[in-house]
Amino acid sequence: MKTPAPPSRPLEALRELTPARVGLGRSGASMPTDALLAFTLDHARARDAVHAAFDAPHLVAGLAGLGLQVSEVSSQARDRGDYLRRPDLGRMLEPDSRRTLEDRSSGASEVVVVIGDGLSPAAVNLHAVELVRHLTPRLTEAGIRCGHVVVASNARVALGDEIGAVLGARMVAMLIGERPGLSAPDSLGAYLTFAPRIGLTDEKRNCVSNIHGAGLSYDEAAFKIAWLVREGIAREVTGVALKDESGTALIAARPVD
Repeated sequence: MKTPAPPSRPLEALRELTPARVGLGRSGASMPTDALLAFTLDHARARDAVHAAFDAPHLVAGLAGLGLQVSEVSSQARDRGDYLRRPDLGRMLEPDSRRTLEDRSSGASEVVVVIGDGLSPAAVNLHAVELVRHLTPRLTEAGIRCGHVVVASNARVALGDEIGAVLGARMVAMLIGERPGLSAPDSLGAYLTFAPRIGLTDEKRNCVSNIHGAGLSYDEAAFKIAWLVREGIAREVTGVALKDESGTALIAARPVD
């Protein structure tokens, strides 16, 4: 048997499949000018995403338009600089915000969705409302009521634990802007935590990452999140104790030709 000949331009073919910087070439001891300029532009876009303004009023209006009960809160980080220098402050509710949630708490609910700016407010501004639009029908189909949506400024992932605990949620779904990459400055992530409370660490969470135009679609992400919420509540666990097997469930649900 003859071994198939390799493609004549393997690096060019690979570049068509990934936005990663593959086979950029050289110009002397440096990168070619085009590659250097593209890198500089992508780096600038990533920095801009971190410092973008968080459009909380737009999010609140969009979520209210979906018929959801929405609250707006802040962490103890006073501004963006404070948030970036003091990650611990982004994990704790500002006292007035905590009182607001305590006043609006209507008893235990199954799942609370928290939308936080994180390290890419640009991603949240762009994707959060549409993801929730796709997620809520899937939760309803699973018999799970989304009792509350909270929009949180200067938020780290763990801020969702305190919010979920104050609202008496069995599960918190934290939708948050991910650290921008050089090929994806607008990526959204979702972190699922069962029995949220202050002091939990990341092994207690499941994460659905890479939600953006060139990554997971809203429908794909909503399917995974709803599966994890449903199974997490049923099994009363999330994190390392809950393996994401939503792909198997999706294959089983497809009709057989």
